Amino acid sequence: MTDNEIIEQFEHSRAPGGSFHHADHIRVVFAYLSRYSTLDALQKFSAALQRFAAAQGEPGLYHETITWAYVFLIHERMLGAGRPQSWEEFAAENPDLLSWERATGGILARYYLPDTLNSALARIAFVLPDKSITR
Repeated sequence: MTDNEIIEQFEHSRAPGGSFHHADHIRVVFAYLSRYSTLDALQKFSAALQRFAAAQGEPGLYHETITWAYVFLIHERMLGAGRPQSWEEFAAENPDLLSWERATGGILARYYLPDTLNSALARIAFVLPDKSITR
């Protein structure tokens, strides 16, 4: 599927390709960031994700901090590549973004304390990272 087809399906609350697991979320964000500015992608994806969750009968699944943090991480990685990439190239070079482990928080565990990501505030508003990072 093209980025435009992925976005169109998602904005109509349909799972592009029929499934919507964590790696599928990343694929959709990649499509938005390939097409729109960062802030437009953030706004459009967040709104579409909230509609998608509601259409699936799970409006409470939306988590603003997780959503925004992944958008910013994906954007950073896209720019860090130094050139436009296909989805396949991006996915191959960034496997740490594609796996989500509920118990550990995936890559976000590098940036956030568990209590922060599990907070009611983090679900409804973007919370800045609160964990020291050593590079």
